[in-house]
Amino acid sequence: MGGQRAQVDDERESQAETRSRIPDGPPPELVFKRRLRPVQVAHELWAARELVRALAERDLRARYKQAVLGFAWAVLTPLALCAIFTLVFQRAVKIDTGAVAYPLFAYVGLIVWQFFSNTMNQGALSLANNLSLLNKVYCPREVFPLATMLVATVDMLIGIGVLAVLFLAFWTAPAATFLWVLPLLVIQFAFTYGIALILSVAVVYLRDVRHLLPIITQMGVFATPVAYPLARIPQRLQEIYVGVNPLGAVIEGYRKALLYGQAPDLTLTSIAAVSSAVFLVGGYLLFKKLETGIADVA
Repeated sequence: MGGQRAQVDDERESQAETRSRIPDGPPPELVFKRRLRPVQVAHELWAARELVRALAERDLRARYKQAVLGFAWAVLTPLALCAIFTLVFQRAVKIDTGAVAYPLFAYVGLIVWQFFSNTMNQGALSLANNLSLLNKVYCPREVFPLATMLVATVDMLIGIGVLAVLFLAFWTAPAATFLWVLPLLVIQFAFTYGIALILSVAVVYLRDVRHLLPIITQMGVFATPVAYPLARIPQRLQEIYVGVNPLGAVIEGYRKALLYGQAPDLTLTSIAAVSSAVFLVGGYLLFKKLETGIADVA
């Protein structure tokens, strides 16, 4: 009897010792960190800069390699939209742009919208189109939507070159307040990258999203003050509007700074800056939360 009890006690001690050896969780180096650490995130993205450049170069070559006109499409698309907007909104709707020529007024908005729509559409597919690569090569997965934004930036720079030609064509010059463009550019990039991060994981989990993108793009260009001024939106709703769509304040700010020699509305710009930061941080956290399951659902 005493021997059986001793054997039971030994088994219990053995089980307790075994349990004590089992860690409560994975070692720290294997824990997937979802907490936002801006310095670490910036360091990882900077370390992956060559990969971002290589992905952007590959996408640029793939986009224009089979096109007869090549990079000219980066110019022709916004110019064609600008011509359509001029015919419809200037001639039919009679949009009042003051002393500024309507094509110049519309083209400033189109540059911003083209950058956003290109990043949104290509960034949304960036993970789905690179599943074989991201499952073989270790890298921060947020570099894939970032590379698409770099491609859109190249197109935007080409579009800015055309804007300079339009300034010459209408015998005018950017106003002295053009330095306001810099903070507006930060807001534009933050909002756009946040949306690209959200859509990139959304497409992996919900393939229906890719079919919604063309609809969102077509509706978005008219829901954003690209062809008309922000003043067309009732003043009591403007703060709410730019909180949802910071591009409204960004485009209006560009026009004031470049075309009218005025500073952007600080209240609307501040709201747009906060909203863009929320989209960026929220998009990044959602991206990190869902990226661990990408390989399982792909």
